[in-house]
Amino acid sequence: MPEYNIKYTGDDESRYKGEVIYSDEKPKRKNNYLLNLFLFIATFVTATFAGVQWLDKDPSQLLNFPLGLTYASLLLLIISTHEFGHYFAARYHKVPTTLPYYIPFPFLGLNPFGTMGAVIRMKASYYSRKALFDIGAAGPIAGWITCLVILITGFMNLPGIEYLYPIHPEIEINGISDKGFHFGNNLAFSFLASVFAPEGSFIPPMNEVYHYPFLCAGWFGLLITSLNLMPIGQLDGGHIIYCMFPKYYKTVARFFFILLLTFGLIGIFPLLEHGDILISSGFSPITDWIMQYGSISWLIWAALILWIIKIEHPDTVSPDEKPLGTGRMLTGFLCIFIFIVSFTPQIAYEN
Repeated sequence: MPEYNIKYTGDDESRYKGEVIYSDEKPKRKNNYLLNLFLFIATFVTATFAGVQWLDKDPSQLLNFPLGLTYASLLLLIISTHEFGHYFAARYHKVPTTLPYYIPFPFLGLNPFGTMGAVIRMKASYYSRKALFDIGAAGPIAGWITCLVILITGFMNLPGIEYLYPIHPEIEINGISDKGFHFGNNLAFSFLASVFAPEGSFIPPMNEVYHYPFLCAGWFGLLITSLNLMPIGQLDGGHIIYCMFPKYYKTVARFFFILLLTFGLIGIFPLLEHGDILISSGFSPITDWIMQYGSISWLIWAALILWIIKIEHPDTVSPDEKPLGTGRMLTGFLCIFIFIVSFTPQIAYEN
């Protein structure tokens, strides 16, 4: 996801030309490529540790390190195509930008994926509508296509159920259980599983898919794509909706933020039900259905949006500038489609 440092110059003539205007201030620091490289390597290492843990192995044992390489490579491929989609779109529009800064996350208990993604930094005084839209849309589209290729490859090459025996020996005796930690499902993941998994093959349930590196990395890629495409603030989806519907983006952003809070509050229901509050009230059948569409994790994400990302997009494009053409509008609707099919209302849950 790109970070924007925007300063409006008030040059009306440039507004009508649709140009990108750069700040006259000289950057205080030059690009530090060694830092980019160090963060990439650190993220690859933490993602590899996460990949080892997804296989129920001890990541502190160096002999297990190679087991996480496939997962880490696939995950960083998704993140890199996303960020370089932004990068090359920015370069195309002559917007000064840095290389991606990858974010390692070694605390596996708090974030089992091993990374918080990556960001690039861009500095411009003002963006044309076309430039801002292209930069915002290029990353999610590139990352999503990579996710599709990875997931299709994973589903077309699914091993038999015996693949899980070394990880869960009890499966060989008792069969697959629906207990434990589950990834939430989404439309894209379900569709690819139904179309590309060979007929008669064993398709792992959502409480086992994270043991499969291609499926685990692909699922996480869909998640981060949908997070970035939320039509809020300076997320990629915020840039896209801001450029497509300048008169209505504030309403869309506020509505979706309320929707996000709703999904988060729904995630509290299991806690209430565990305390017999809802069961004693006779609402358990209803909440069993409702709880499929929420996660308490959305409250954390809503808090980050409220205090860091912000709900509304800053006014960085002149209202007098021409609207987007048909091609870009269709691309915007493609991004909305990607968001819908990749969004996971219930990110993860324990059954």
